[in-house]
Amino acid sequence: MLTKRQLAIKRVFDVSIVFLMLPFVIFPLILLTLGGSLSTRQSGIFKQRRIGQFGKPFFCYKIRTLIGENHEDIHEILNSETRFGGWLRKTKLDELPQLFNVLKGDMSLVGPRPDVAGYADVLQGVDRVILTVKPGITGPATLKYRNEDVLLQEQNDPKAYNDQVIWPDKIAVNKEYIKNWSVTEDIKLIVASVLR
Repeated sequence: MLTKRQLAIKRVFDVSIVFLMLPFVIFPLILLTLGGSLSTRQSGIFKQRRIGQFGKPFFCYKIRTLIGENHEDIHEILNSETRFGGWLRKTKLDELPQLFNVLKGDMSLVGPRPDVAGYADVLQGVDRVILTVKPGITGPATLKYRNEDVLLQEQNDPKAYNDQVIWPDKIAVNKEYIKNWSVTEDIKLIVASVLR
């Protein structure tokens, strides 16, 4: 578990990096949001209720990539994905609005990805250490499962595979990240995410 001092250092690092990035990403973000709006014929930005630090729910922002609402199954998601949305999801540019989640204090640049209710919020025992840090835009589990959609699409029962294979492994990967956290490690993960 990170100490209060480590959490403070991580927060200062996050905010500093986001402020440095904003002048370079604000115009592309506006264009991508407009593209999301035109391709889906809905608002270019949408929000999803996710579980954050200490199990507290928050709204996570993304650029809209799907036509319609409330897509649960991976096949339904892929069938509702626009061509532009598919490119956004593949490049992870749909997650750029989460920089504002970082500024608000809901998220960190690096950490466990925020999940919908029914996963992180119901963890027990030592696994709950994952909830002691803010969820991240990227992280070690995010990089390991960067092709998660493809992997799930190959399964007969995507939800069961996620719940029984991917999710337990993500817990283990994220616990190891928290155990060995450092600013240097966060920098390495950010660079790896940009270069992937």
